[in-house]
Parts: sequence; structure tokens; C-alpha cells
Amino acid sequence: MSQKQYNHLVGLEKWPAPAKLNLMLRIVGQRPDGYHLLQTVFQFIDLCDWITFHPVNDGRVSLQKTIPGVPESDDLIIKAANLLRAETGCALGVCIEVEKNLPMGGGLGGGSSDAATTLVILNKFWSLQLSTERLMGLGLALGADVPVFVYGYSAWAEGVGEKLEKISLNEQWVVVIKPDCHVDTREVFSSKDLTRNSKSIRIADFIAGKQQNDCVGVVCQQYPSVKNALVALSEFSEARLTGTGACVFAQFDSEDAAVNAYASLKKNKWQVYLAKSLNESPLFSKLKAGKYIS
Repeated sequence: MSQKQYNHLVGLEKWPAPAKLNLMLRIVGQRPDGYHLLQTVFQFIDLCDWITFHPVNDGRVSLQKTIPGVPESDDLIIKAANLLRAETGCALGVCIEVEKNLPMGGGLGGGSSDAATTLVILNKFWSLQLSTERLMGLGLALGADVPVFVYGYSAWAEGVGEKLEKISLNEQWVVVIKPDCHVDTREVFSSKDLTRNSKSIRIADFIAGKQQNDCVGVVCQQYPSVKNALVALSEFSEARLTGTGACVFAQFDSEDAAVNAYASLKKNKWQVYLAKSLNESPLFSKLKAGKYIS
């Protein structure tokens, strides 16, 4: 496939930016600079934003439509594209169209995932040939969750979330509730009541059932609507918080059980999503299916 043909195909495609869940979150320490040291497990779900990259001839990087209240220059997508250009000296431009489906401020990683898809696809679209490791490094400069979306597979994570180890998990049906609030992550991590000295565990311990989230107590105390969502969802399956929230989720072994929970919760006018968890990012599944990567 010629570069011209490849650019044409990429420019016509919609590329997924999937959500993630934190299946566990332990805070095992704090660095001198204030950043918390974590152990967490990331898994993707098939709920996605969709991004289209339109070639332009004027060398500009822009959004086709901005998010209300977010200046274009502050959007992580634009920051990702400009960082990629600055890192490589690339002078090419692009107009980026975003179909936003992931709730903002929900802890599903929407902005980070959008940025990661931008890095991965423009790296190919612009023939920059940066390695996955280098793209992950760029992603970390944009946010702690960006590297796992560039990595593209379920992962055990440590450090501030950037030290990743591939892990294969059961792919189950998932119901997610987005409470009517926006959790301030900095506020949660600065709380005097937050546990910061959990004992480090191994992957085997997580698999055996040690799947706590150290942020739950603080978040439920500060955001009653999150607590209410956990209570409502727990009537159907074990309900958990993803990251610092606001979203809560529960896993189901069968589609019927998940659909039943989804339908019941929707009746109560919760903002609810039905999804399937995935070990491989839908972005990389699509790239492989189109033979853009081997």
C-alpha cells in the first residue's frame, strides 16, 4: 500500500478511543513531589469516542468542533498532535473530528484515550515511525492515563500508573453508571482521610480477589451521588468505583444479567452504559484488522 493510499484510508476512517476501567486502585506511597504511588489494573471496554483525521494542506492542527467551555488549545487532542509535531519536527497539519460518547469527568479516561488515539494514528498517518515506547513517553507528559491507551492491552500498572505489565483478564459484560457529578481528582488525592500506605500486592493477589479501591471512602464521603450509585448497582452485582470516579461499574458473567441490570437502572433515570470488557484495545484491534500493523 502506497503512502498516498494509506493517507487516504486513514483520512476516511473513524478511529476508536475506548474507555477504561480501573479494576483495583491501591495507594502504596507518595513521592517527594506529591505524586501518589499506585498499583492499579486497567481493562478496556467497548464504549468509545470516535475520531476522524482529515488531511489539510495548510499545515494547521485544529478541531472540526470544540467542546463547549474548553478552548481548543487546552484540548488534549490538540496538545497530543502538537506534541507529536514538536517531537519530530513534522510540519503537516490535520483537522480532527470527534464523536464524543464517553462522559466527561467520569473516570473512564475519555480525554486521555482521545489523546492516545491521536498519537497512535497521526504517528502512522504522518509516517513518523515512533516506537510504542516513545509514544507512551509522550503520552505521560499529557497525563498519567495516556500511556495505557497507547500500550493497547489490559495492564497491571505501578508508579504513577506508567509502569505497565500486560495482563489477560476475563472479558465480561459490564454495566457502568455515571452519577450526576464531576469528581475532582486532585481534591480526592489531597484529602487527609485518604489511605496512602496500603501494602503492595502481586498480580496473583489481585487475581485471588484483592481488588480494593483506596479512594472509595473519600469519594463517597465527598460525593453522595457516587455512594447512591454504588448502592443502586450493588443490587445486581458487586459495584466498584473506577479510579476516583465518578463512574461506578459492576461485572456480569452473562449478557442477560447485565441487560437486566441495565434496563432496571435506566428506569430510575440513571445515566447508564452497557458494555463488554476487552483485553485488547479496540483501536489496536481495528489497526490489525485493517492490516495497518502486523
